[in-house]
Amino acid sequence: MITIYHNPRCSKSREGLAVLEKSGKEFKVVKYLEELFTEKQLIDILHLLGISAIDLVRKNEKIWKDEFKGKELSEGDIIKAMVANPKLIERPIIVNGKKAVIGRPSSNILSII
Repeated sequence: MITIYHNPRCSKSREGLAVLEKSGKEFKVVKYLEELFTEKQLIDILHLLGISAIDLVRKNEKIWKDEFKGKELSEGDIIKAMVANPKLIERPIIVNGKKAVIGRPSSNILSII
């Protein structure tokens, strides 16, 4: 089953959702600002994406700039920051089995559906 981790207020996330809707494939929508990630879920997604935690952070978010930017943070610290502040997580994230992509640009989604 394909899963999209979605923020309805984000235009890029809405574009990703539209790609999935057009595909005709079955998928599940997880509004990750309401259904929060656990540390384990986020670690699993990072492994599927093949990136480090810092690469999933939205570095222009005010909370990142105010509380985390310029600090020496471990991988675990960054994951904890994203779990506690899900707005920091790049979006949308699409997972299909053992593959995942960040849907920016939305054409990335086509590579895994």
